[in-house]
Amino acid sequence: MHYISTRGDSRNSIQRTFTEILLGGLAPDGGLYLPESYLQITRVELDRWRGLSYADLAFAVLSKFIDDIPPADLAALVGKTYTAEVYCNGRAGSLASDIAPIRWLEPGLALLELSNGPTLAFKDMAMQLLGNLFEYVLAKKGEEVNILGATSGDTGSAAEYAMRGKHGLRVFMLSPHDRMSAFQRAQMYSLQDANIYNIAVRGMFDDAQDIVKAVSNDLAFKEKYRIGAVNSINWARVAAQVVYYFKGYLAVTKSSDEQVDFAVPSGNFGNICAGHIARMMGLPIGRLVMATNENDVLDEFFRTGVYRPRSTAETRTTSSPSMDISKASNFERFVFDLVGRDPALIRQLWTKIDAGGSFDLSGMPCFADLPSFGFVSGKSTHADRLRTIRQTFEKYGVMVDTHTADGLKVALEMRMPERSMVVLETALPAKFEETIIEALGRQPERPARFVGIENLPQRVKVMDVSVDEVKRYIAHQIDVRS
Repeated sequence: MHYISTRGDSRNSIQRTFTEILLGGLAPDGGLYLPESYLQITRVELDRWRGLSYADLAFAVLSKFIDDIPPADLAALVGKTYTAEVYCNGRAGSLASDIAPIRWLEPGLALLELSNGPTLAFKDMAMQLLGNLFEYVLAKKGEEVNILGATSGDTGSAAEYAMRGKHGLRVFMLSPHDRMSAFQRAQMYSLQDANIYNIAVRGMFDDAQDIVKAVSNDLAFKEKYRIGAVNSINWARVAAQVVYYFKGYLAVTKSSDEQVDFAVPSGNFGNICAGHIARMMGLPIGRLVMATNENDVLDEFFRTGVYRPRSTAETRTTSSPSMDISKASNFERFVFDLVGRDPALIRQLWTKIDAGGSFDLSGMPCFADLPSFGFVSGKSTHADRLRTIRQTFEKYGVMVDTHTADGLKVALEMRMPERSMVVLETALPAKFEETIIEALGRQPERPARFVGIENLPQRVKVMDVSVDEVKRYIAHQIDVRS
């Protein structure tokens, strides 16, 4: 399996293996890595995978993307990652089969529970694997890496909990100052591990993400300070998320001839991009139902063909803060497939985006082909998510977080009677306590280990939106500890 950049001509560029792209994040040309082609899954394979544990299923799916790690080593890494001890949240009697369980709300409507990991968010499912892969590859190479990432809420804590204390790894995580929930901030900033560095920038998530990309595109700095990435710009994150869709599909179907729809709250487009890849591989997904919050840039594109990221001033702060994103990194991967994998066109389109502009595909043949990719979209507002949280609790006795509520709201609008709709859960309600209290008048339960986390000492560096200032800080921290 070889990987190519969305912005590079595969005939003239170096094709790389999985472990070669694992640590770097962005390609040297600024593009994102994707497989040279998507290996197809047969109905025979799907039937054979029914009943597998999550770890065994993950090994089967990831083997389609990873052929330069010996199978026995990959199986050990996956087995080490997906254990009941990691994903039980302190529940007594938890079994390995409880990893990513299906919760039926009613016939034909289900939640895929992905928030049983260390930080109570779906990001753990991929990030814990990424941490183990990093440690394995670095040990083989005898190298160290300094991870640089940006978070709108859940990616940061998932990355830090996955990388804390690991040999050969430092994590520098950027977040938007005072724009996450109190619980999210406390999860990250209360960590005292020597290899964890939190940086809060006075701006939006998009500003933090732009800094990460700018640093990654400074090839001299990136090489000197061994900068790697854990955001979903890292292909391994997306590959690990592809497994969700196979798990959800196999859990709700009895035959591999059935189709299933998936509804996904979308911020940086990584989770639903993984669904797109699973569908391209042949998983019988009928539709991918994408839900945005008030920051509806992606919903606008799927309705009109216009991709117009908003400015920092236009990006709204909402009660589903992990989706307060205007410029979705992984969207480039999808558009690459949509336009027939034309890297020259991608370079042209993203030159406009990187300059603060927009593009319009509505008049192009590729946009007319959009229905064949299975995407439909909708949006949810604060009033919508309050209503959905309240109705879901009253009707089903299930408490959902604000982002899952956005996905559920749009799923109910798009639901078709002839096939099941699976909504991907994103986090436990405890991470967004203020909005749950507003919706239900009661506090959500939280695992015992997180009780009072907001009162712990916090360690964070606050700085302006400045690439140079972030680079100086990273260089100083690495130099003084080398």
